[in-house]
Order: sequence, then structure tokens, then C-alpha cells
Amino acid sequence: MSTQTNTRIVLAARPQGRPKPGDFRIETVDVVQPGEGELLLQILYLSLDPYMRGRMNATKSYAKPVDVDGVMEGGTVARVVRSRHAGFVEGDIVLSHSGWQSFALSDGVGLRKLDPAAASVTTALGVLGMPGFTAYAGLLTIGQPKPGETVVVAAARGAVGSAVGQIARIKGARAVGIAGGTNKCAFVRNELGFDAVVDHRPDDFAEQLKTACPDGIDIYFENVGGHVWDVVFPLLNEFARVPVCGLIAQYNAIADAGVDRLPTLMQQVLHRSLTIRGFIQREFVDQRPAFYREMVDWIASGRVRYREDVVDGIEKAPQAFLGLLEGRNFGKLIVRIAE
Repeated sequence: MSTQTNTRIVLAARPQGRPKPGDFRIETVDVVQPGEGELLLQILYLSLDPYMRGRMNATKSYAKPVDVDGVMEGGTVARVVRSRHAGFVEGDIVLSHSGWQSFALSDGVGLRKLDPAAASVTTALGVLGMPGFTAYAGLLTIGQPKPGETVVVAAARGAVGSAVGQIARIKGARAVGIAGGTNKCAFVRNELGFDAVVDHRPDDFAEQLKTACPDGIDIYFENVGGHVWDVVFPLLNEFARVPVCGLIAQYNAIADAGVDRLPTLMQQVLHRSLTIRGFIQREFVDQRPAFYREMVDWIASGRVRYREDVVDGIEKAPQAFLGLLEGRNFGKLIVRIAE
């Protein structure tokens, strides 16, 4: 055992509806040194993403939930501080899935070395990581945008949505973003270069979106759900495609009480020949090399821009995560744990 300590954040209780600070617990434990074939990682940056809300539930999903008293899961950028693994040396910077903690042991499985000279290492958690790849694979494989078509994406200022709209424009489509608030809408329009952006908060949201999409919607990249979906759905054109990667507006729902709208949805899926396809980005792992190659070029040429929202200190992760679920972040949300 070492005198070094590991600060970690565990799931203290499963949330009932909206998560609370008390659903998390900060612990301090000794750092365990690596055995043969292992390496010790010091976590530099932690990614906070909406999918983590689902991992806090015990319900069956595409991935195992976090155990109560278990370390919250998440993608990380880390430095190898001690190695007894032939494939890594001290000082290597790696992409890992070490969760909400300041140190972690690894057997090397699933680690990917990063080159800090090639790109800022934080991009491995955002535009060059899971969020960027989610946008790339979902839009191009399921959405299949064509020149002149209209692509709409909600949470357009977020890590996934911002990439969706910019890739759509690269492919010749018209990008319409949906965001919440004047500042976020201005960023989407002026910095990201979307063709149009609509604020979902005003009462006339439906009218504004219809005006922004005079020819209807050919592709809606779904990552929000809720009232945004209700407004988008009537505007979907015949043969519209809907890649579904998230439903952040519904993650805290306790029960779905009310009118059963499934029959109407299915009727319209039939009548308008709609394609609605849920996906997890890992399904398209074979596309990662092409994604990385193209995204690096797009960033270098200025065709794709990104913004990161960095919070300092692992102890701030729970509050930052709660803010993420309420849309308070501005860009890809990252916790800086160490320099």
C-alpha cells in the first residue's frame, strides 16, 4: 500500500427522479500499487455525459448499472505513473474508462495511447472521442444526409449536437439547431455556423421551428426527447430518418403516466415511411479510423469547431453532473482532476 490517497465518488443511493447531491458520496482510500501486468493511472480529466444518469438506475439496459457504493463510471484521460505492463511506460497519456476517481489500476485492456502533440488530450473525451463519434456514426450511417436536405438536432450547443450540425453542413445539408437560451443560440449560429437555430424555451417554439424548416425535416438527430420531440415530429417529411442516441429530457422520469401515444406514432411511421433507429456508438466501431482521420482534418481546416466547459476538482463532479442534466453546461463538460 502507498501513502498516496485516491479520492473517488461513489453512488450512494439510486435516484428517485431527479438526482440529488446525496445520491453521491466522496471517499478517500489508499492507492494500491500495480501488480505484475498492471499499471497505475493518475486521472487527469474526467468526462461527464448524459448516459451516466441511466447507469444510476437498476433497470435493464445496454450496459450494466453502477453498483450502489461503486465508483461512478466515466471516460477519462490519464497519465501512467507506474507500470508493470510491457505495453506502457511511465508518462504515457492514455484514454481509459476509469470512472470518477483520481487514481485507478488497469490491466491495460481498453486503453488507448494519446499523442498530446497531435491534439489537445481533452478532445479524446469530446470532439475526437465518444461524443464526436456518436455524431459521426449516427448521422452518416442512419441519417445519411444528402445535399439540400434539412437536418435538425437538439442540444445543438452540446458535444454531440454541435458535431452533428457541422458534419451535416460538410455533407451539403442544411443544419438547423435547437438550443436553450439566447447565448447558446448565438453560439450555434455565429460560432458553429448552423444555417438556423431555434430557442426551445419560448411559447412560440413550434412556430419558430416550422419557419426555420419551410421544406420540413428530412433528418432529426434525437438526443433530447420530451417537448422538443413533440414539436419536431409533425414536421418530419416522408422517408425522414431519426437516429436516436439519447433522451435526456426523460432520464429523470419516474413513471410515464398519461395518454398512450404509441398507436399514433406507429401510424405515422407507417404513413410517412419513417425510419426511427436507436443506436449505441460502439455498434459502429469499424468506422473509428475513418472518423478520426476525417474529424482531425475538419478541425484543422476550421470546418468543425468545438467548445469545452472545464470544471476544476473531482469534488465538483456531482454538482457539475446535475447541472449537465439541466442544460447548464456550455460545451463538452469535463472535470479537470490533475494537470
